[in-house]
Amino acid sequence: MKNDIQKTSKETLGIIGFGAFGKLIAQSLKAYFEIFAYDPLPEPQGGATALGTTFVSLERVAQCDVVVIASPVSSFEDVVASVAKACRPGALIVDVGSVKVQPADIMARTLPEDVDVVATHPLFGPQSARDGFRGLKIALCPIRGACHWRLGAFLRKYLGLDVIMTTPHAHDREAATVQGLTHLIAKVLLSMGPLPSRMTTRSFDLLITSISMVQNDAPEVFDAIENLNPYAQDVRRQFFRLAHELSLDLEKSH
Repeated sequence: MKNDIQKTSKETLGIIGFGAFGKLIAQSLKAYFEIFAYDPLPEPQGGATALGTTFVSLERVAQCDVVVIASPVSSFEDVVASVAKACRPGALIVDVGSVKVQPADIMARTLPEDVDVVATHPLFGPQSARDGFRGLKIALCPIRGACHWRLGAFLRKYLGLDVIMTTPHAHDREAATVQGLTHLIAKVLLSMGPLPSRMTTRSFDLLITSISMVQNDAPEVFDAIENLNPYAQDVRRQFFRLAHELSLDLEKSH
């Protein structure tokens, strides 16, 4: 990544996985990069031209200056192995998954030593970013090389993101509560539906807004947050234990 990317001198950016988030990346960065994308399914190509994106092979995407892996968790390791065979020396390779320990380990041991690697987690989704990125947060976990400093500066300057430098374990430790409980509570409340929509309080409306931000996430996102984060199980058990204790206290009060 150049120190200061100019619109007249674009580097190439490759996106692997052109779902909702892959499209958001293309839309947001088309002014700064020549964008290429790959997805195993033909359907996600819809709208690629309007997003300034050219669909090419996985091998061609892997040869870009910056490679963003936005593929499902189920295929992540295979995708990284394919990228490792084709990526060029000096490239920057990042992922955008919800958990960081496992992807960081896979990238560290699979990708060649002559590429920079940063595990990232945009702490927002397409719905949260529909009005722009300014003020939203992104976590960067440096894995190899020094390009994370330039990446962070770019994200701050051009997208207005609040960049948080951290480690994969520190990220997952906090995310186990931040994301794990949010998705868990949303899952439980949606199972209790239909939820009231007429006589509501402001606090309940905010809760429903929070649920709406995650309820359309793909099932593999929930699975990754709850099962692939090494800290999620302990947080989940603590939450249910305390909820059970509270329930017992309430029953004793009658």
